[in-house]
Amino acid sequence: MTDAREAKPILNGLSREEAAEALTRCCGSARWVRGMLGRLPFASHTAMFAAAVEIWAQLGPDDYREAFSHHPEIGSNLEELRRKYASTAEWSRAEQSGALSASEATLHALRDGNRAYRERFGFSFIVCATGKTAEEMLSLLQARLRHSPDLELDIAATEQAKITHLRLEKLDS
Repeated sequence: MTDAREAKPILNGLSREEAAEALTRCCGSARWVRGMLGRLPFASHTAMFAAAVEIWAQLGPDDYREAFSHHPEIGSNLEELRRKYASTAEWSRAEQSGALSASEATLHALRDGNRAYRERFGFSFIVCATGKTAEEMLSLLQARLRHSPDLELDIAATEQAKITHLRLEKLDS
């Protein structure tokens, strides 16, 4: 039996346009997408994940912010987010499922915390929300509001890399 991670990624069988669209759903940085497209075809999933990490590590703050801009704010208006982020809505909904079962007070605190976070750092709060409750995300948001802008950008970039990895895994599932 062949290890699924050593099988050829579905990206290899897509047109360049389809692959670009799929990669953009994983990470909204145009430079990252171009870098990944330049590496096609991938010998395996392991090679694809390694390329994703390597390319992300070569990017800078503007690329990070561009990727962040493709994420809906946790706890904000879900109807508006479904329209604005239609291409990632299903994944975001699953990734943020902990926020969907939260109390109204927690959802309002997340929304308000996101506003404060955006005012402080200039981008939405980015966290790999998979497996986290709304209360856990709120606690992380509140703690990260105390960070310096440089530290927070690095942390958000690390969280984006985790999200990208999860989304790349979902391409073949």
